[in-house]
Amino acid sequence: MARNFKTLDDTGDVTGKRVLVREDLNVPMTGGAVSDDTRLRAAVQTVAELSDKGAIVLVLAHFGRPKAPTPDLSLAQLTKPFSDVLGRAVRYIDWEGDAENVATLQPGDVALLENTRFFGGEEKNDPAVVERFAALGDLYVNDAFSAAHRAHASTEGLARRLPAFAGRQMEAELDALDKALGNPEHPVAAVVGGAKVSTKLDVLKHLVAQVDHLIIGGGMANTFLAARGVNVGKSLCEHDLTDTAEAILDAADKANCTVHLPYDVVVAKEFAANPPSLRTCNVHEVAADEMILDVGPAATEALADVLKTCKTLVWNGPLGAFETEPFDAATVALARTAGALTTEGSLVSVAGGGDTVAALNQAGVADQFSFVSTAGGAFLEWMEGKALPGVAVLTR
Repeated sequence: MARNFKTLDDTGDVTGKRVLVREDLNVPMTGGAVSDDTRLRAAVQTVAELSDKGAIVLVLAHFGRPKAPTPDLSLAQLTKPFSDVLGRAVRYIDWEGDAENVATLQPGDVALLENTRFFGGEEKNDPAVVERFAALGDLYVNDAFSAAHRAHASTEGLARRLPAFAGRQMEAELDALDKALGNPEHPVAAVVGGAKVSTKLDVLKHLVAQVDHLIIGGGMANTFLAARGVNVGKSLCEHDLTDTAEAILDAADKANCTVHLPYDVVVAKEFAANPPSLRTCNVHEVAADEMILDVGPAATEALADVLKTCKTLVWNGPLGAFETEPFDAATVALARTAGALTTEGSLVSVAGGGDTVAALNQAGVADQFSFVSTAGGAFLEWMEGKALPGVAVLTR
């Protein structure tokens, strides 16, 4: 594919050059230890490659949402965990005396700079902060797609100030997204789940003009069912948005996009694991005191048949209340179908968002998908068809 951005293949000789690499190291911590090192591992390929080529690698990252510098949001605590996954020494450099400390680094060295958000101007893309960062480096590499929807000093400003390149994780992400919605092979299916239509209105409006099949699950499906005149009992439902849902269904009709809503559902009178009131019924048979908590087995099987006719799948959000058994059944079953179709080479599957990654891991198929994005907000904005500042600046 023709790329409109530069990668690590385009940097030329980086021996002895100081390369500022923006990574997303915003990992969850429990009791002072990293509880999920996915993001640390995602940064390894780019950092190790630059270090192996003799660059002086200066890693920039944010951590949390500090109002002011505090020890519990310092990146000092990530120096050892990052060094462990990287398999080489990582130095920590505070913003006090940063220039002097950077000057002592040798080719191949890796250093983790302090939390970029300890500067008030980072999130405002303040030119003074951009200059402060730029003075430390010769080249800039953005490897943090998950922060690319924010025009911050370390994600957007630096790319205007220094020669800018996409890191390996960013490159893989952009290639996958291009295959999924940029220049996909049709027919294309999109699975959009989650609790509320209101959080994904722009996604749904954008997708109906892009995809051939739109599969709606989660609590948001109830709002669409209600728009179609179905009584959804005491299910989670945004009744004030039924007109909006109707407008999206009309737009889909005009665009020849088939919208798939569940026609059999799993219901219960209370939301709890394996409740005694659990039953499966037609959507028109939901009682007033019942709530829809998952897509039923017949509809799930029909959705699997839809995927078998498709070449491309983009997935964001679970089909049911997947954190609680047995309301993970539809999500797990459809994810396994998608994983199998991808493995046999008939489907390109791209998924993203925190809940989605958790659901695919639960189904044991995350590694079978063509690409799984760890990005939340950036992935959603990309699904909405919005330009992401951190990507746009790399492609200018």
